[in-house]
Amino acid sequence: MALADKRILNFQAEEEKGENARISCFVGAIAIGDMMKTTLGPKGMDKILLRPGSSYPNSFSVTNDGATIMKAIGVDNPAAKVLVNIARVQDDEVGDGTTSVVVLATELLREAEKLVNSGIHPQTIIPFWHMAAAAAEKALNDMSFEMKLDEGPEVIERLKDLTKVTLSSKILDQERDHFCELAVKAVMRLRGSDHLDSIHIIKKAGGSLRDSFMDDGFILDKNFGINQPRKVVNARILVANTPMDYDKIKVFGSRVRVDSAAKVAELEAAEKEKMKDKVNMILKHDINVFINRQLIYNYPEQLFTDAGVVSIEHADFEGTERLAKVLGAEIVSTFAHPELVKIGTCKLIEEVMIGEDKVIRFSGVQAGEACTIVLRGASEQILDEAERALHDALCVLVTVVKEPKFVYGGGAAEMQMANAVLDLARHTLGKG
Repeated sequence: MALADKRILNFQAEEEKGENARISCFVGAIAIGDMMKTTLGPKGMDKILLRPGSSYPNSFSVTNDGATIMKAIGVDNPAAKVLVNIARVQDDEVGDGTTSVVVLATELLREAEKLVNSGIHPQTIIPFWHMAAAAAEKALNDMSFEMKLDEGPEVIERLKDLTKVTLSSKILDQERDHFCELAVKAVMRLRGSDHLDSIHIIKKAGGSLRDSFMDDGFILDKNFGINQPRKVVNARILVANTPMDYDKIKVFGSRVRVDSAAKVAELEAAEKEKMKDKVNMILKHDINVFINRQLIYNYPEQLFTDAGVVSIEHADFEGTERLAKVLGAEIVSTFAHPELVKIGTCKLIEEVMIGEDKVIRFSGVQAGEACTIVLRGASEQILDEAERALHDALCVLVTVVKEPKFVYGGGAAEMQMANAVLDLARHTLGKG
């Protein structure tokens, strides 16, 4: 058999080479950019994202957030996948500008396609792109100016103006003055750190966006156990992720054969005794509040109540992680060594009302900068988009606090960079 006849690729694999591969990449990436362009800027439109095959009421979302749209797109084109990754990295590093970076990359590819079609090799184009990027970055740094960030009125107003730019193309634009104030107040509480985990955002349907507010404590969207006090002063808190259900037969679908009802009662009694021992191990940690990520069944909850310990169950994972950091605690799963466990502290835990719902508020936590922004809105879609918009604004503010450099808006920075690149082009010899 000739060497050329041997198949190297997988049987179902397809191969594209040369001009076909290049055209495929250009077309796929430019199609993504053209789709994203319509969401860019203050006059950008929203996209309705549907989840195929889902019949749940919240099986769709309405957004113009670039990162959210790019994550929802299922693409097979390699160049389009690169754009998706660019948007993801931009969202992780900066928190905003995801649409802009995708549109910019697409326009670069569109211009590169013209150069390639005119006979210029990609390896010739790339070094000049690097030169242009360096010139644009230098121009941007040269025109930037720094500002000392204290809590003076001028700095606060400057930060609010910056936040307004971020929110101008979002759903919060209609109430941007209100949300600018909330975002700036929350970030200034961080005192120069970049710990966005200390700013907790919860969503409560009802009211209008204008009814959203910031609370100085940490709010957990859960309730206290049955017949437990609704307020705890000087709390010592154990945060755990452990099963608190004694009925293992039901949970794991096991089968046990017994010859009498008395044997069933013995099994249940043995399981209860195991749970009682576990609760006693937890109580040895000298706590008065127990927060568990998993469910707490009625029997262990009653044991905690009898011991004077308040229990909170089924706290969501993200909320539990954030709460542990705020309280200065560590999430534990075993309780054999109480001396090694880091217990959280809090001056006051109380149950409060937000709208028609009861939530738990933690005040006087170890992380004094912690706060909660409560979003109100008419529907889940509005609340989800409001959360994304507020997250972008908070990320931008935290970035500025870390590196307080500013440039003028209104297209001034872009024009300055364009002039720098054009000037470089006039003084750079081409390759023929």
